[in-house]
Amino acid sequence: MRLLVAAIGKAKPGPELDLYRQYLRRLSPPPILREMEEKRPLAATQLKTREAELLLAAVPEGAVVVALDERGREMDSPAFAERIRTWRDGGIGDLAFLIGGADGHGDAVRDRADLILSLGRMTWPHMLVRALLAEQLWRAQAILSGHPYHRA
Repeated sequence: MRLLVAAIGKAKPGPELDLYRQYLRRLSPPPILREMEEKRPLAATQLKTREAELLLAAVPEGAVVVALDERGREMDSPAFAERIRTWRDGGIGDLAFLIGGADGHGDAVRDRADLILSLGRMTWPHMLVRALLAEQLWRAQAILSGHPYHRA
């Protein structure tokens, strides 16, 4: 199964990007990262709509879409791994994780998402969300392979 992380904003050098890359190196195959941003100064509602268009344009045809949102469903790591197993074993070829901008996801992303996932109720910096997601993808891979590292 191919993994895509589509994110609003461009990562800048620093500890968040370093941590993201550290987990990417552990994933096989690593997810593809597509970064995008709207440069025009738009009102918040218009910006969310435009960012939703950009994110959804990056999603491969037929992909399962997971939108990361603090108001989404919380899952523990084994449940997240099991969800990925279900999609993988069900023949899903592409799994896309969408990370919105500072104002959250537009309605089009929320409507298209197969799962709206929360990494917790706290607000996380968008660049740190990439690292948190990569760590959980690596952990899911470890769980699914029976690796003894993860302790449930």
